[in-house]
Amino acid sequence: MGVDETPDSGPQSPQPPSPAVRADSVPEPAVRRLSLYLRELEGLLRRGRDTVSSKQLGEVLNLTDAQVRKDLAYFGQFGHPGIGYRVDELISRLRCILGTDRTWNVLLVGAGHLGSALLSYRGFSKKGFQVVAVFDSDPAKIGSRIGIGGSLEILPIEQLPAVVVEREIQIGVLAVPAEVAQATADQLVAAGIKGILNFAPASLIVPERVALATVDLAVHLEQLAFRISAEQVATPK
Repeated sequence: MGVDETPDSGPQSPQPPSPAVRADSVPEPAVRRLSLYLRELEGLLRRGRDTVSSKQLGEVLNLTDAQVRKDLAYFGQFGHPGIGYRVDELISRLRCILGTDRTWNVLLVGAGHLGSALLSYRGFSKKGFQVVAVFDSDPAKIGSRIGIGGSLEILPIEQLPAVVVEREIQIGVLAVPAEVAQATADQLVAAGIKGILNFAPASLIVPERVALATVDLAVHLEQLAFRISAEQVATPK
């Protein structure tokens, strides 16, 4: 488990590097929470905070201090007795664990309204994700430019395998209609893509070796509507 954060006036021993951990040995909710911890820590750093305790970090995210320590303990020891966590140090180690201490080349398939909006989001590059290629199957869009400042040319989907190799792309983002999502995902897998972020409202089947994450905005809105409706039924006017 994590380091006890009770006061200790003795010298602090150096913290060991995070050990290599198999992805399937860590519960998925714990991995998701690492990203939340990192976001809050980066905010603390911007506000000039040097240290934070597991209790303080947990309170912001409505988690117990024990849960914070348990999540971090999957990857080693992070805290310092009497200090808690050094914000800059923990940020560095979480980035290393999450793989965002490097730049990832990303491709986007689908240059419609959603794809254009995604390309306009500057947060990806701040986290180390650089969209380096855009593809579409619409002949009317091929050759036109898209993205911030028109930085990217829309390429035909037929060029995808060669571009993946040439630009060393490992992550693909799908912003295509549901009816072509599976076929497009199959093309990404065949081209050697290692991870897919799917914005299409469709369930995809990919090999176990390919990481898959789906963002279905309609499903999230339905969940919100359910919670609001259930609350209104429980507390009628």
